[in-house]
Amino acid sequence: MSEKILDNVNKPKDLKKLNYKEKDKLAEELRETVIKTVSENGGHLASNLGVVELTIALHSVFNTPEDKIVWDVGHQTYVHKILTERKNKIKTLRKLDGLSGFPKVKESKYDCFETGHSSTSISAALGMARARDLKKENHEVIAVIGDGALTGGMALEALNDAGNSKTKVIIILNDNEMSISKNVGGISRFLTKVRTKKFYKKSNNIVRKGLERIPKVGPAIIIFARKVKYSLKQLVIPKMFFENIGIKYLGPVDGHDIERLEWILKLAKKETEPVLVHIITKKGKGYKPAEENPDKFHSTSSFDIETGKSKKPKKADYSKVFGDKLVELAKKDEKIVAITAAMADGTGLAKFRKEFPNRFFDAAIAEQHALTMAAGLARAGMKPVIPIYSSFYQRGYDQVIHDICLQKLPVVLCVDRAGIVGNDGETHQGIYDLSFLNIVPNLAIMAPKDFEELEQMLEFALTLNQPVAIRYPRGGESNIKFETHKKIELGKAEKVMKFDKEIKNKMTILAIGKMVSRAVEVSKELKKYKINAEVINVRFLKPIDEKYILKSIKETKNVITIEDNIIKGGLGSTISEIITKNNLDNVKLKCFGYPDEFIKHGNVEEIEKIYGLDVQSTVNSCKAEE
Repeated sequence: MSEKILDNVNKPKDLKKLNYKEKDKLAEELRETVIKTVSENGGHLASNLGVVELTIALHSVFNTPEDKIVWDVGHQTYVHKILTERKNKIKTLRKLDGLSGFPKVKESKYDCFETGHSSTSISAALGMARARDLKKENHEVIAVIGDGALTGGMALEALNDAGNSKTKVIIILNDNEMSISKNVGGISRFLTKVRTKKFYKKSNNIVRKGLERIPKVGPAIIIFARKVKYSLKQLVIPKMFFENIGIKYLGPVDGHDIERLEWILKLAKKETEPVLVHIITKKGKGYKPAEENPDKFHSTSSFDIETGKSKKPKKADYSKVFGDKLVELAKKDEKIVAITAAMADGTGLAKFRKEFPNRFFDAAIAEQHALTMAAGLARAGMKPVIPIYSSFYQRGYDQVIHDICLQKLPVVLCVDRAGIVGNDGETHQGIYDLSFLNIVPNLAIMAPKDFEELEQMLEFALTLNQPVAIRYPRGGESNIKFETHKKIELGKAEKVMKFDKEIKNKMTILAIGKMVSRAVEVSKELKKYKINAEVINVRFLKPIDEKYILKSIKETKNVITIEDNIIKGGLGSTISEIITKNNLDNVKLKCFGYPDEFIKHGNVEEIEKIYGLDVQSTVNSCKAEE
């Protein structure tokens, strides 16, 4: 077997020794490595395959880690990690205590800024560039941002500031026409017009290669032609958006042509003011299933390389149950509308989009805009439902408070991917929403114990004339089958396991959402140790069923809470406040949940065990308290 080029590439400086033919071969080897790794570990495939040549070019032209590369979102940094002294650890990607799927400063000197949510790179890069100038240092700062992320308001704010500041920063616009779902909006249409201008089409390779064969003068003619082309650009599109706000525009250029990429990056390097390099890439490049289904392979579980099919059987999940129920309800009520922030498929709205295209609104990667638009729809008499991942609701917190709840507008806030999501790690764990929503006035907060209760809650929420948040986890329901599903009433809890009359040692278990199933399992195990635990499905964190809960606490004087949220500000804190407010003495309270810290990546079961939320750890802790 011949030696691979990748075998001799361990750090960015090694790239500078390669010719373009060798770099093209290296790109093939990197794709093979990424596909193999993600097929086994899961992760973000399509985006990483799309930036292979770009990553090689960046590390060839710039001198990292002295030069700083800020990756927007950061889920497309697998190749970057391989080329920056982490090649031998790539098999640990997204595994517990292994490499993160995102940039991590503590992981490598080549990761200069941590990212996980979109549209932040230009702001961060501009800050770093300004610090460089204040310190009179001499290095480049590069932001790599996708065209989908460019729709985020923060990115546009940063562009405006960068253009006005005249601070030297290089912005790489990676234009693959996709974010997670197909891009929408005016910026997407603008970029489409730019990339489809005949003059901006990929240069005729036949002509270029023919000129290269002409001794001595051939290369000079090519260089001259390029200069003429980029001078004429201003005549073709004289008032381009970027240049009008003070940012030099270069491109577009084929993002899979390493030679062309290096050439245009070197041009950008010579600039003294902000410059944007527009490159065109193909998401999923080099792996046919990902090229044909980039949305499916945006983030994927482990899969079979030959077929592209997931190794894990497809099961019903909370997002699909939500989406199907919303379609059912929307058929009966024409006022129901759905809004997404570029996550129609991920949040279960694909079916709604197909069934009710006129009542479906994709706001692109713009959670703040999406939430205030929902407020506007509600003010005008519609019934907006807006599912957003828990960790992304953080980005629209002011809009939830100021535009929705302050006005008591009937918007249904569906908090998808609540709790631990696992391998994506700190930036994606949905463990703060109960806490930050709990302090917002006028907002009802509920969480279902299973699929059927989610359907009940969605139907109930649409009958209330007030803001409502429904939070539910990623994936499917537990194997616990609940015998009853009482009618949902505002602020009413339900008992799902009663006391065993034969056991005197009593305990109250209060749980919410998916942890109600865990509470039932814990209760069953505790009976083996003569601990009699009734389980109450709190259902509503706010308004909480204080009277019903107090009755049980007064009877047992021994209570535990279980939640897949941080304890502070969540269910545990709320129950503690109730006990204190009602002057209950001699009540033992133990809260199971997460500390107020950032939770590392690893699968859900591993993380729950580390924090004592698995059944056996919870049981052992309860026994120790007796």
